[in-house]
Amino acid sequence: QVQLVESGGGLVQPGGSLRLSCAVSGLTLDYYVIGWFRQASGKEREGVSCISAHNNLKWYTTSAKGRFTISRDKANNTVSLEMNSLKPEDPGVYYCAAMRGVLTLRLWEPGAYGWWGQGTQVTVSS
Repeated sequence: QVQLVESGGGLVQPGGSLRLSCAVSGLTLDYYVIGWFRQASGKEREGVSCISAHNNLKWYTTSAKGRFTISRDKANNTVSLEMNSLKPEDPGVYYCAAMRGVLTLRLWEPGAYGWWGQGTQVTVSS
């Protein structure tokens, strides 16, 4: 049974940092892309960053580039998202998801990911 479990969300002030983790079980990271998505209240789910665990290729959306860093720990089957310089537009529920294979043209399409975690809440407020 495939499971993705996010952790690390919380309340942080603007300019602060958080580190999210996604613990993956039931699949071997090597054959998947793991993506981080977020969904703010009343908005559609949007991509943030993703990583190909096999060759460590990383992708970032414009809003995340330069502030967020994605990484993977193959030994522990986890993918982390280090978020720095958090802004008021960053809050939402952050989800990790798994895509079988590397569909580079669909990295930011939630529908391309077959497995999802339950999400972790990120709040940015002073």
